[in-house]
Amino acid sequence: MKPIRLSIHAKEQLYFRGIEEEEVIETTSTSQWELAKRERLQASKNYYFGKEWNKKFYSYKQVKPIFIEEETEIVVITVYAYFFDKEVQK
Repeated sequence: MKPIRLSIHAKEQLYFRGIEEEEVIETTSTSQWELAKRERLQASKNYYFGKEWNKKFYSYKQVKPIFIEEETEIVVITVYAYFFDKEVQK
């Protein structure tokens, strides 16, 4: 697999969206890729969360990186997080 690099924007969003860089890398490297808008790719993976986010308790979160595959690397452009009380399928 090609190396995975997070853009500056993606790195800045980690804190605001409650995501760890390791989760983005794991999701990108181990989950099935799908087409996203604007000829980009996406992947998603559910993780056990088990704590509060924005003053509400959530059991799970879904990490969804948006990325492009270049010749020598995979570049994560942005990343989203979705929080759930019960585990859900993607």
